[in-house]
Parts: sequence; C-alpha cells; structure tokens
Amino acid sequence: MIQRVDPHPVLDADGRRTLLPDPASGRIAVVSFVYTACPDARGCPLAFATLDALDEIVAADPELADRVELVSVSFDPERDTPERMRALREALAPRSRWRFLTPAEEGDLGPLLRDFGQDALRLTRETGEVSPVIRHVLKLFLVDPRGRVRNVYSAGLLDLRLLVADLRTLVREEARAPAR
Repeated sequence: MIQRVDPHPVLDADGRRTLLPDPASGRIAVVSFVYTACPDARGCPLAFATLDALDEIVAADPELADRVELVSVSFDPERDTPERMRALREALAPRSRWRFLTPAEEGDLGPLLRDFGQDALRLTRETGEVSPVIRHVLKLFLVDPRGRVRNVYSAGLLDLRLLVADLRTLVREEARAPAR
C-alpha cells in the first residue's frame, strides 16, 4: 500500500452527488485526474487513451468487468461541469464501468488532490490573468475497494500491460480476502 484515500464528495456526469473513492461499490478503481482543455499530449489525452484501451480490455474480461471501474475526475470543476463530463462520456462510449466525475464545489478540489498526492497548478499569464492551462503530472492510481492506493503509474511507467497485470493480481487477491 502506498497511501490511503478517504472518500471525497464529487458529482457524476449526471450531476448526482457521489464519493471518490466509493467504498460502497466494492470495486477496484483506476483513477486519473484530467481536464478536458488539457493541451499537453503527454498529459490528459494520454490518460484518456490509456483508459480507453483499458476499458476495452476490462469489458472483454468478465473477471475484470465485475470488479473494476475506471474513473476520470476533473481538476477543472469551473469548466468541466457535469454536463461537459457527460459529453465526454458519450464521446468515449465506455464499454465497461467508467465514471466521469468533477468536484462538487471548488473547495472540494484541494483536499481531494492532496489525499491522492496529485499535483495541479493553474498558470497565470504575464498580464496576471488566470490561464486555462493547468500544469500537472500524469498519474493513474490503482485503488483497492478499501481506499488504499496500491500503485501509481506516471508517464514514464505507464505500460498498459503492467496495469492489466496489476489489476488481475489485485482482483485475485481481493477474491481470496476474508469477507469484511
């Protein structure tokens, strides 16, 4: 275990309040923090492409499909409203359980990012005007059903084969665990 993450309030793509991580789901989660206006091809677009490929693998494997969820959560709640996250979900047309979330309130973002250890810094222009660009490091978090971060994958270590192998290992480990 790398760290433990407590549940945080967020909104789903339909505007309903939910939690991240969601202890009631009983699922293993692959969580990525993103924003829809991200211009860095090695950032959010890579996270979406990785989760899209993972979505296909999870959907095709009943062992994974029953136990795994993918989660994309925005760190730009001002722009990435539930409506925008819903449009993104519809564009990506997930085949497995893939949640698209945004913080319920601007004040919810900081504690959520700190808990996960995800950096995010909104840039300012030379004029002092706030830029739409958010500097961040691409990270995907593997979170077990008890909110424990079991692995973190970053741009240099983002290998889909490793992620799938880790998911399969964790699914089997969870299946052997005594009932909680």
